[in-house]
Amino acid sequence: MHSNFYQFDFELPNQEESDKLIAMLAEQGFDGFVEEEDLLIAFIPEFQFNQDAFEKVLEKFSIVSYTKSDIENINWNKKWESEFEPVFVDKFVAIRAHFHQPIKNVQHEIVITPKMSFGTGHHATTYLVMKHMESVNFKDKTVFDFGTGTGILAILAQKLGAASVFAIDNDEWSITNTEENIEQNGCKHIQVALMETIPAGKQYDIILANINLNVITASLDSISAIAHAGTEAIFSGFLATDEKAMKTAIEKAGFQHLSVTQKGDWIAILTKKI
Repeated sequence: MHSNFYQFDFELPNQEESDKLIAMLAEQGFDGFVEEEDLLIAFIPEFQFNQDAFEKVLEKFSIVSYTKSDIENINWNKKWESEFEPVFVDKFVAIRAHFHQPIKNVQHEIVITPKMSFGTGHHATTYLVMKHMESVNFKDKTVFDFGTGTGILAILAQKLGAASVFAIDNDEWSITNTEENIEQNGCKHIQVALMETIPAGKQYDIILANINLNVITASLDSISAIAHAGTEAIFSGFLATDEKAMKTAIEKAGFQHLSVTQKGDWIAILTKKI
């Protein structure tokens, strides 16, 4: 388990800069973000922080100012709980913490224990993937969730009727949190594993990949190998400015682009293996 984190508070001129900074910091290992008015708060485990890489990222932004501080997990968890608000994807799905009242008038409700993980439903990319999931038939399908985070997408896949879900992440904290959330939502058909790369040998009907541009493009051959003709794959974790490059890469990997959803500067792409 990670013991301590660095917290960075960035003062930024606009939302567009904030969105782009989140995308680039996520690729550097930052795995928790809180957006407040004119302020982006970002968290990274101490052992993952690379000063040189961080400074190279900052050179690309007109950051007004930033501060750095050390925090312990317990402080982060308390902060997160105090600020956690339920997330709604129209009437399709609602995500709430265990300390919120049950939410009615939605098709699906997911209960999570908010912890230091990227993927609580608040981030635009998680929302966008769930929007695509609403139009995909999960009934009796096999699903692979690449970079599961807190397990939200895996849990939703089972609630939508998936026969089985295999979810992986390279972060031990995420795996522990995902297992807690799976149990809390009564899901019996989700298998979770701590893995850096996609294991070969089995093909899936649906693939969910909400990570970031670099990881997805580097993993497209592995993703293609676990897809059969007709497999639907949803890719997200990147900006609208990356859409052209992403479409070219996924087409090269044998996937046909079907549709794009966008929220702010972020997009998610629904595809089908040809």
